[in-house]
Amino acid sequence: MIRSVNVLFLAGSLACASFAQSAPAAPPTPASDDKAGAYYNFAMGRLYAELAAAEGSREDVTKAIHYYQEAIKLDPTAGLILEELTDLYIKTNRLADAVDQAEGLLKLDPANLDARRTLAQIYVHLATGDTPNAKMDENYLHKAIDQYRKVTEQAPKDAESWSYLGRLYRASSDSVAAEKAFNSALQAEPDNEDALMGLAAVYADTGDSAKALEKLKTLTDKSPNERTLGVLAQQYESMKDFKSAAEALQRAVALDPDDEGLQKGLAEDLLEGGQFDDSLKIYKQLATDNPREPLYRLRVALLYRVKHDYPAAEKALAAAQLLDADSVGVREEHVFLLDAEGKTGEAIAAMKSLLDALPHRNYNADDARVRARLVRHLAILYRDAKQYPAAIDAFRQYATIETDDDGQVEAAAQIVDTDLAAGDLAAAEREAQAGTKKFADNRGASCELQLALAEVYEQSKHWNEMMKALDRADQFASTGREKEQAYFMRGAGLERQKQFDQSEAAFRKVLELNPKNAGALNYLGYMLADRNVRLEEAYDLIKRAVDLEPDNGAYLDSLGWVYFRQGKLDDARGLLERALERMPDPTVRDHLGDVYLKLGKTKEAIAQWQDSLREFQKAAQQEADPEEMASVNRKLDEAQAKLAAETHAK
Repeated sequence: MIRSVNVLFLAGSLACASFAQSAPAAPPTPASDDKAGAYYNFAMGRLYAELAAAEGSREDVTKAIHYYQEAIKLDPTAGLILEELTDLYIKTNRLADAVDQAEGLLKLDPANLDARRTLAQIYVHLATGDTPNAKMDENYLHKAIDQYRKVTEQAPKDAESWSYLGRLYRASSDSVAAEKAFNSALQAEPDNEDALMGLAAVYADTGDSAKALEKLKTLTDKSPNERTLGVLAQQYESMKDFKSAAEALQRAVALDPDDEGLQKGLAEDLLEGGQFDDSLKIYKQLATDNPREPLYRLRVALLYRVKHDYPAAEKALAAAQLLDADSVGVREEHVFLLDAEGKTGEAIAAMKSLLDALPHRNYNADDARVRARLVRHLAILYRDAKQYPAAIDAFRQYATIETDDDGQVEAAAQIVDTDLAAGDLAAAEREAQAGTKKFADNRGASCELQLALAEVYEQSKHWNEMMKALDRADQFASTGREKEQAYFMRGAGLERQKQFDQSEAAFRKVLELNPKNAGALNYLGYMLADRNVRLEEAYDLIKRAVDLEPDNGAYLDSLGWVYFRQGKLDDARGLLERALERMPDPTVRDHLGDVYLKLGKTKEAIAQWQDSLREFQKAAQQEADPEEMASVNRKLDEAQAKLAAETHAK
C-alpha cells in the first residue's frame, strides 16, 4: 500500500498522543462537523496502529480498526483512511474484513474509486499471497482485473490504474490486453515510468527485443535513474549483449557510486562481456570493502584464472577458502583452477570428492540443480582427459538428474560432442538421430539436435548431409538465437569447402539478425584477411568484435593477422603476443612466427613454429588441420635452413 500522508494528519496524530493512551475503545466523536470527526478518528486510528506495530497488542489493533472505521463513516471519500485501514487488515491477516469494508463502501457509492482500487489491491494480495514463486490464484487475479477495468472506465486519464491493469493482464499472460493498457497509461501520461517499463516487459515477453529496447531507451533518456537503468541492463543481459548492459550499469553507478548491488552487477556484466581487467578492478575493490564476503574473492580468483595468472588466482582462492572452505562455490572454483593449470587428473579427483560430500538421494530441487551442474562439469573434465566412456556415463547421469526437456536435450547434444571428440562419428550420428526422434515434438530440441547432427557431418566432411541438417535446423528454429547458430554453422561449413562468397552471405545473415554477434564479425573478418582481400573491411569487422570482447584471444589474433597483412608488423606483434597470453594456440603461434620472421627474428620464429606443431599434435585429431600443419612444417624447415646458412656464413 502507498503510505503517502498529509502533513496536517501527521501533526494531528502527534498532538493527540498526550491523551490518547487512556482513551476508551469507542468514544463519541468530539466534534459535530463530520470532517473534523473524521480527522480525529483517523489520527487516533493511526496512533493505535503504530502502537500495535511496536508492541504487538491485539487490543491496540482492535482500537485502531474501530477508529479507522469511525473515520470512514464520517468521510467515506477519504481514500487515505481506507488505504491505511486496509493495510492494517492485510498485516493482521483479516482479508475477509478488508473485502467487506471495500464492498460495503461500493454498495453505498459505486463511483467510489478509492474503494474500488483498494478492493482490487486486496484481490491482488489474495491472488499472490505475497509468496515468492507461489502459483497465482486465477480467480482473484481476474477479480482484481475486473475492478481496475471499472476504475479506468470511470477515470480514463488515471495512468496509475492503467499501469496496474497492464501488470495484471501481463500476469494473466494476456500480452495484447497488457500492451493496450500500458499504451492507455502513456496516452494519459506520456512519461509514466511504470507504463514504459511495463510495455518494455510485454515486448520482451513476446520476443520483440527491439521494441523492448526502444521503450527502455526512451525511458532512460527521459528519466535516467538507478531503477530504469537497471531494467535496461537486464534487457541487454537477456539478449546476451553484456557490453551494452555494462554501459547501462555504468550510468547507474555514476548516479549512486555507493550502491554495492549496482557495482556487483556491473562487474558481472563486464566479466560476461569479456572485459576482464575492468571487472577485476571492481571485484578487487568489493573484496577490500567487504572482507568477510567470500563471493568477491571467488570472482577475483576466477578472473585471474581466465587471464592465465594462476599464482594470483591461487592466492585469491586461498583467501576465499579461509572464509568458507566447505562451500560448493569455493570447492568448484578449486576444480576449475586445477583444470586450467593442466592438472586434469587432480581436478577430476577434487570434483568426485565434492560430489561425494553432497546428498546422493532425497535431495530437494535446489540440491538437484547443484548436483546436475557438478556432474555435467565432471563429464566435461572426463572428456578433456580423453576418458570418453566415463564422460558419456557422466552425461547420462546428468540426464537422470536434470529431468526437464532442456537438460535432457543438452545431455544428448553433449554425448554427440563426446563421440565426436573420440572420433567415433558413427556413434555420434546414432546419438543425434536418436535424440531427434525422441524429441520430435519439441521444436527447440529438434533444432539443437539437428545442429549437433550438422557438426557430425562437418567432421566427416559429408557436406551435402551437413547442409540438409542445417536446413532442417532452420525450419525448427523459433528464436533469433537459434537462427544465428544455423547460419553461423552454414557459413563455417561453406568456408571449409572454400565457397567463400556463399560463406560470406551466410555470415551476413547472422549479422542481420544480430549486428553484435562477435563470433560472426571475427569469422568474416578473418576469412577476408586470411585471403588477403578487402583488408580495411576485414579490420573494421574484427575491430568491432574486439570492442565487444577486448580480452578474447581469438579476436586479438585475428586483428593481429590483419595488421600483418597490412605490413604493420609492430602492431601485429603486440596483438599476437597479447593473444598468446590469453590463448596458447597453435594458430596464434603460427601467426606470431610469421611476424617474427618478417622482423628478422628467425630464432624466435622457429621457436613459435616448433611450439605450434607440438600443440597441433596434442590436439584432438579432428581439430588439427592437416594443411595448416603442413604449412607450419614447411615454414619451419625453410627457417631452420636459413638460420643454418646464416650461421655457416659467419
